[in-house]
Amino acid sequence: MNGIEAEVARHYGERNLFERIVAAIGKDEAEIGAADIRAHDEFHIGQGEATERLLDPLGLPPGTKVLDIGCGIGGPARRMAARYGWVVTGLDLTPDFVAAATRLSQIAGDGTSRFVLGSALGMPFAPESFDLATLIHVGMNIADKQGLFAAVARVLRPGGRFALYDIMRTGPGHPDYPVPWAETPAASHLSAPDAYRAAARAAGFHTEREADRSDVARAFFAAMQAAIREGRAPGGPPVIMGANAREKVANLTAAVQSGDIAPVEMVFRKGAA
Repeated sequence: MNGIEAEVARHYGERNLFERIVAAIGKDEAEIGAADIRAHDEFHIGQGEATERLLDPLGLPPGTKVLDIGCGIGGPARRMAARYGWVVTGLDLTPDFVAAATRLSQIAGDGTSRFVLGSALGMPFAPESFDLATLIHVGMNIADKQGLFAAVARVLRPGGRFALYDIMRTGPGHPDYPVPWAETPAASHLSAPDAYRAAARAAGFHTEREADRSDVARAFFAAMQAAIREGRAPGGPPVIMGANAREKVANLTAAVQSGDIAPVEMVFRKGAA
């Protein structure tokens, strides 16, 4: 683990994450089901609807082998398994995320997904192990985009896809800190879409589609703010981000509204061998 990765693990690592999620659900662990977990499940803008918007168009069959890079507590992996019948391996730097993902999947009855501790830049998998790789709000913590794409290309079969949904720089300014992925600017590695495209080309990928999802972000933050005003505790990111969640969300919201950053979808295909 390099210095940047150690900082990322420290940022996201928090003891007793699973217990905090159980407390937020408000039921005994034995009484919790998949529907209870879903409100806290996906740590990205748009949550489950955004995951489906990214992945539905792929049309991949049941049994597809998927690597979810930066899997967090496993929400996207569980959605992929339930909605598409895919076999998902989640990879994350943070031990607490991997442990929580494993326990939540057991509760949700997901018997196919597994979660592995490891780095996106040094994946512990054999070459050509997967049909699809996903990256959802993770690239902001990875400075070496070319190294990331090269690592993904190694573990994808020829013709495999890399589908990502990341927050990217789309204007001249920077967000105020803290934000969900970093407490300070030194820990943030935002890049413009051009950097992703260049890294993809260098690793032998071809672009299939791309979409700016600022509209999704604006609607998502409006709904979250309405829930807070009405006294309804929103699930998902606030539970995971901890005590300064509101400040992080406010800074992220302001940066999206100013046009300086935006969530962007990209889908790439690995060239044939």
